[in-house]
Amino acid sequence: MTTTPAPVAAPAPRITVRQALDLPVLRRGMPDVLAGADRLDRPIRWVHAGEVDYIASMLRGGELLLTTGLGIGKRVADQRRFVAGLADKGIAALAIELGHSFPTMPDAIVQSARQHDLPLVALHREVPFVSVTEAIHREIVHAHYALLRRGDDVHRRLTELLLAGQGIPEVLAATAELVDNPVFLEDGDGRLLFHAAGPHHADDGDGAPVDPLDAWTAAKGDGRAPWRAGLAAPVPHGPNQAAGRLLALPLRGPLDERAEVVLERAAGIVALSLLRARQEEELVARERGDFLVDLAAGRISGRDAQRQARSIGFAPVGPRLLPVAAESDAAAGSADWSLVLRDAQTELDGRGTVALIGQRGRPGRLLGLVALREDQDRAAVADGVADALRAAAGRRLGAGPLLVAVGLPVAWPEAGRGLQLTAETASAAASLPPAHWHDAGALELQRLLWRWRDDAEVAAFVRRRLGTLLEHDAQRKHALLPTLEALCANGWRKAETARALHLNRQALYNRLTRLEELLGVDLSNPEQTMTVHRALRALPYVDPDAVPR
Repeated sequence: MTTTPAPVAAPAPRITVRQALDLPVLRRGMPDVLAGADRLDRPIRWVHAGEVDYIASMLRGGELLLTTGLGIGKRVADQRRFVAGLADKGIAALAIELGHSFPTMPDAIVQSARQHDLPLVALHREVPFVSVTEAIHREIVHAHYALLRRGDDVHRRLTELLLAGQGIPEVLAATAELVDNPVFLEDGDGRLLFHAAGPHHADDGDGAPVDPLDAWTAAKGDGRAPWRAGLAAPVPHGPNQAAGRLLALPLRGPLDERAEVVLERAAGIVALSLLRARQEEELVARERGDFLVDLAAGRISGRDAQRQARSIGFAPVGPRLLPVAAESDAAAGSADWSLVLRDAQTELDGRGTVALIGQRGRPGRLLGLVALREDQDRAAVADGVADALRAAAGRRLGAGPLLVAVGLPVAWPEAGRGLQLTAETASAAASLPPAHWHDAGALELQRLLWRWRDDAEVAAFVRRRLGTLLEHDAQRKHALLPTLEALCANGWRKAETARALHLNRQALYNRLTRLEELLGVDLSNPEQTMTVHRALRALPYVDPDAVPR
């Protein structure tokens, strides 16, 4: 499935008050700046002309207001109130054409404009307000298209880098060059993933270069220094993950709306690059997983399996293979687990272990084949695989327990069956005590009982053998089931069981007598104890609702 990035809105283009006053149509009005001369870099969002005293209520901020002063009034209080209302609205500037209402600019208007830091322009010659509006709006539209073209050019350049096989470092380097300032890629937790300093380095005034990393670290502190006022654009990191950001700091020079366009386009390309890398890993994990699942299900013959495995990068030298399966309940998606597999694969490659591991079914269920040389010990290889998988899952996901099952060595013709048995063992071992890895060869009974977990006859068998004991334990404070489990685990040997439970023999004998009464069995009879043993083994796999409590 192709993922299309969300369109990025270009920043609002602007023309400043200073630039507007330089337009020929306004220069013909012989403009004089009477207040706010240090505020002429304010951007003009729009131009409005009006002659009513309530004009401020019709504005939204950022406008250049053109008026002859007809609606301002002659009283000083009205003039001050008029200017204050415009300043409160945040307009860019007020331009008053002299001659109609005011031969000269009233002092109250000038003083009020200075008090509110509002640029005030006197036009000494009449100019058509419609011509001023058209000229400025034309400049705004031209600036808008210029920004769009800038964005398209940036997007094209950065896309070409990806198509040429370049990655995020090259994209960030190009971005830093375009904004002529360092850029930083952060993850959702604010950690720095990568940065590019750009072709130039700012200095501290004495010619010593400023380290961008020092600036990035300092920018996270308190303060309102101009160089901290950087630009940032969000960088999505995938589902269920907080977005990161692409940050530019103005160490060498200011960052304007053109830099904002560059940064936003670059953030989209970086997000695509991150997604592409994750998707590539996910596709590899799924391709390998699909092969292993088909092999385990018998849909690929042993003769074809070796050839297909070679086509996806698995070509063991020796004839023996070690089936592996793993399961985890960690709340992570398929893409996250694909990165776990990549890290584990890298770790195993570093150890000289040739492995093919992929995803099966839901995320967190893994299947694999590991090459086993004649001189290698199965247990040592299994230990290494379990270590690599757990380390990768912990590092990427902070995952909890990862259950690993390892099968017996097989050749290619038996690989599918070996994978199936190992996968079933991994599922069956979920109810067993934790182990570094579970040996599929030693858990045949548990695997069979797991396969029969939905069989009504198995539930009925457990109910017949253990039902009275379970009911007893549900109604009393001191349960007897742990005693029976300890007796079974110690081979029905009473002395060992007493030591394991820290009981004297007489106390144990009293419990055993009670168990025989509840179960209706003779615990010294091998046939009867074998039946009880099977029921105990089946108990973890039976639907609890099917067994009386």
